[in-house]
Amino acid sequence: MEYGIDQQSRGQAEHHVKMNNRRNLEITGVKEVDSFDAEEFLLQTTMGYLVIRGQNLQMKNLDVEEGIVSIKGKVYELSYLDEQSGEKAKGFFSKMFK
Repeated sequence: MEYGIDQQSRGQAEHHVKMNNRRNLEITGVKEVDSFDAEEFLLQTTMGYLVIRGQNLQMKNLDVEEGIVSIKGKVYELSYLDEQSGEKAKGFFSKMFK
């Protein structure tokens, strides 16, 4: 928590995820869009890497300055990759670099 407070005092954006009807996602606190296609998005957020899996996913809005990404499509899964889920992250990244 101390880390978050320090980051906020430096002006780092908060991270929020808003989903409507599993069809529209609005995500704030996005630092970078690492990769995306119709089935999977990999976003670097202020709270770690976020993977979004679904069908017919499309980027509707990208505001780099504000750190806001909007995604449209059928959402199946949202998950964060961090040190506690190292096995999952390893599987995901090994899949990416095959």
